[in-house]
Amino acid sequence: MKKIVILSGAGMSAESGISTFRDTGGLWEGHDIMEVASPEGWRKNPELFTEFYNKRRLQLAEVEPNAGHRALKILEDQNEVFIITQNVDDLHERAGSTNILHLHGELTKMRSTYNENSIIDIGYKAMPYGALCDNGHLLRPHIVWFGEAVPMIEQAVETLLDADVLIIVGTSLEVYPAAGLMHYAPSNCPIYLIDPNRHENINNARIELIKVTAAKALPKLIKNWL
Repeated sequence: MKKIVILSGAGMSAESGISTFRDTGGLWEGHDIMEVASPEGWRKNPELFTEFYNKRRLQLAEVEPNAGHRALKILEDQNEVFIITQNVDDLHERAGSTNILHLHGELTKMRSTYNENSIIDIGYKAMPYGALCDNGHLLRPHIVWFGEAVPMIEQAVETLLDADVLIIVGTSLEVYPAAGLMHYAPSNCPIYLIDPNRHENINNARIELIKVTAAKALPKLIKNWL
């Protein structure tokens, strides 16, 4: 049984109807990304943050996993599959995948501002600003904002060290440290890069570029394997 690692990004969920800020000129649902995804923005306007993430949760409740998500579940039925995702949605989980590492947090959860390990699952509901954890501390979105450390990055590296196959899908490979993860895969590990928008040449013989969207590429690729 092969160990197959998936590194997924925003393009993975775009076909389910979740927009990415890179597709809208640096705006995320009409907001400058630093206004709604940075510690400075949170301190400056926490009410805006609250409204923004409440709307995103409601949007998430209305979308469904696409064919790409579902294909990964089929792959997991016959292989050891680990998903490292930069996405904060739960579409991988809802498609049935089980081994999922969220690098940048999860939209359906909040955590204490006092203890980052105190995390609660709130689902898709709206939360008022000022909501407190059981210990009386302010809750914040369980999201890794720009400028913050990525606490799960070491676990992601360990996952890649003995991978047999790496599939990179829906990510621009521009946001670090996630963009550097592919370099931790073994030297003999083939890499499939699924990106319909990549134009530059790839000077790496073990990387196979598939210039098709995730929902089209993954079902075909996995069907050929199985």
